[in-house]
Amino acid sequence: MAIGLDGGYIRDWSDRKRNFELIVGRSMPEEGEARYIGFVHSYDHKPQQRIINPLRRQGLQANQDLTVIMDGGEEVRALAERISPCSEHVLDWIHITMRITVLRQFAQGLVHHDKEAGMAMLDELRQIKWFLWHGNTCRARESIDDLVLDLEALDNRYPNLRKFRTTMRESQVYIASNEASLINYGERYRSGERISSAFVELTVNAVISKRFAQKQQMQWSRRGAHLLLQTRTKTLDGSLRATFEHWYSGMNDNVRCDGRVAA
Repeated sequence: MAIGLDGGYIRDWSDRKRNFELIVGRSMPEEGEARYIGFVHSYDHKPQQRIINPLRRQGLQANQDLTVIMDGGEEVRALAERISPCSEHVLDWIHITMRITVLRQFAQGLVHHDKEAGMAMLDELRQIKWFLWHGNTCRARESIDDLVLDLEALDNRYPNLRKFRTTMRESQVYIASNEASLINYGERYRSGERISSAFVELTVNAVISKRFAQKQQMQWSRRGAHLLLQTRTKTLDGSLRATFEHWYSGMNDNVRCDGRVAA
């Protein structure tokens, strides 16, 4: 069984200059239908149970292998570590490549101001991506550390040099913080196993973008967002009516009565 977890941000109603995080996920059993998960971590008192309960309803056993694919964010990483003792944590390859792509764009801009330094850094970034793809974490971290030092020592008029340095340092921390979740992506990909939480990205868009109107910058309370997430996720996986029937046992009787009247 696999579960993907990712975070999204919406504007805070109580402090309109700030955002707070929603955590969204999707669990994919080997057999059966997928289930959606969503909650506000800073509001939910039992976020771990919010994840584990759907997994158990899908048949997850205490000693069963579970793959957790995550974006590497601090909150998501902390939750993943508490889900199951038999879980394998995988840092989403898409999030790794997105960071390297941004760094490559900076390096390509540097080429126009210092061709030799820019080409050297593009080559180093290619090596870093290759090391990470093949699970050579030690060499990848060494190359990242070297690139950080090279950038600190660089002195030219490239206007985005400061941003390049900041982004590189952030990537250095990101990889170091998620080192335990770095795997041999090439080997896993060739064996047909998941290396990406792309299916969760679609979930984030389905759960957050439409109902929380990101483009309109709507503002939400933590409680309101959390409660709407529960409704939205149950609507997506088709369990909303069953939840209401569990709460209100008379719903089934009403449906049967309405059916007889209609007949």
